[in-house]
Amino acid sequence: MAHEHDHDHVPHQHQHQHQHHDHGDLDWAEMAPLLESQAELFAPLYERALAWLAQQQTDPGLVVDAGSGPGVVSCLLAETFPGARVVAVDGAEPLLERARARAERLGVADRFGILAGELPGVLGDLDYPADLLWASRSLHHLGDQRAALAAFAGRLAPGGTLAVLEGGLPARFLPRDLGFGRPGLQARLDALQEEWFAEMRAGLPGSVAETEDWPALLAAVGLGHPHSRSFLLDLPAPATDRARAYVAATLSRVRDSFGDHLDADDRATLDRLLDPDDKASVHRRPDVFVLAAHTVHTATKSL
Repeated sequence: MAHEHDHDHVPHQHQHQHQHHDHGDLDWAEMAPLLESQAELFAPLYERALAWLAQQQTDPGLVVDAGSGPGVVSCLLAETFPGARVVAVDGAEPLLERARARAERLGVADRFGILAGELPGVLGDLDYPADLLWASRSLHHLGDQRAALAAFAGRLAPGGTLAVLEGGLPARFLPRDLGFGRPGLQARLDALQEEWFAEMRAGLPGSVAETEDWPALLAAVGLGHPHSRSFLLDLPAPATDRARAYVAATLSRVRDSFGDHLDADDRATLDRLLDPDDKASVHRRPDVFVLAAHTVHTATKSL
């Protein structure tokens, strides 16, 4: 489950916030450093989102990160809410151990806990209701999203806030015209990823089709006072080494997952972009950037 891992609809990368339904497929201990590094890259976006949340839920006692992954956002929650106890919840225990170690390094371990299990049922093991429950791109890997939202809402204390990060805009890394290949490569990759995402959703156990009107869904499970806001990550060129690594990892997964669905020209373009020895690759070209937008939807439980 791990929100930090699913910055766009990219298989395998996506799989961590996600694949709550089958954690046996992946080696989370091996993936953890990459997931953590990518979440750290997006930390400025998360920090702005959490600062906005802090204006709505000013003094929570218990904050739950539902789909925490390696705990980058869990620890940001602990920093944002210094009076709160934070519980990182995930189905992948190697990632939770990484979250615990991060909390220790950052000096927040005395009010930081972990809870291993599958959403949403594992939330029943919380010691008491949450004042803030953060679910970042973990919800869409649960077949019945409305039922999962109802379960999330059921674990809120009166006056508590549910914050769901879903939607936004696909990330952009490169100019429309790369100087080689057919212009518009990323738009074509987006279309393939949307098809994959629809197939992934349809294949989940108990999958139920829903109109992705998140404020309406939050209202349908009995929560009120909905708010939505989008947050931008704008890392302009020239990209840092960490940003280049994120771009390369993302495009590599796309190449592995969708290569057979691309025409020969687009496959050749991706191969050049991923070749460290090619001056036109994302490893070396000066115009690589990261531009992304994520949307957070909130609602509260009545007192």
